[in-house]
Amino acid sequence: MRDDERRRRPDEDPEEPEFGDLFGFEEEEEEEPRDLEAELKRLFGSESEPPDELEEARRFERGRELEVRVTGVYERIEMGQPQALLVHLRDNYGRTVPIVIGPFEAHAIVMALNDEVPQRPLTHDLMRNILMRLGVSVDRVVIDDLWQGTFYAKIYLLHGDEEIEIDSRPSDAIALALRFRAPIYMVESVLEAEGQSDDFS
Repeated sequence: MRDDERRRRPDEDPEEPEFGDLFGFEEEEEEEPRDLEAELKRLFGSESEPPDELEEARRFERGRELEVRVTGVYERIEMGQPQALLVHLRDNYGRTVPIVIGPFEAHAIVMALNDEVPQRPLTHDLMRNILMRLGVSVDRVVIDDLWQGTFYAKIYLLHGDEEIEIDSRPSDAIALALRFRAPIYMVESVLEAEGQSDDFS
């Protein structure tokens, strides 16, 4: 036995083939562990910055317009509350929104609900007559905002192919819409803020 063979340890034989060489492939180096949290943030975005599609869907939902019906005009008489007249609007999900209105607007709404025709045209009847003579109709009314307890609305008029948007108080808009038998809408954000469920069970 040669000296170099005598000095070599059994586990240091250079001619012994590697495990991978026996099957014709090389052993793969072990991959470094991935940062799972970073990978998820890359795919889905961080919690502080939701995807644009999701934010757009939420914005659309808040601005969605739902049709509401006038269920009546009521007088509020409660202990500790000032006396007031309210018009109640209800959507198809059973949410009711009461809006404080003045006595003249309340009278105009009640007359329209009862299909009463005054001997002489009142203000909202006069507005309807003028618009009709000019070839203008009320397409719809939208109660689209609520700020510090005050509701805001818009009346959408049609004149031929032209749509005209008019700012209005909800009470006037409702009184006019009822005379034209036009639909009344309310945006979801206002319904969420002021809607009272009819389910008291």
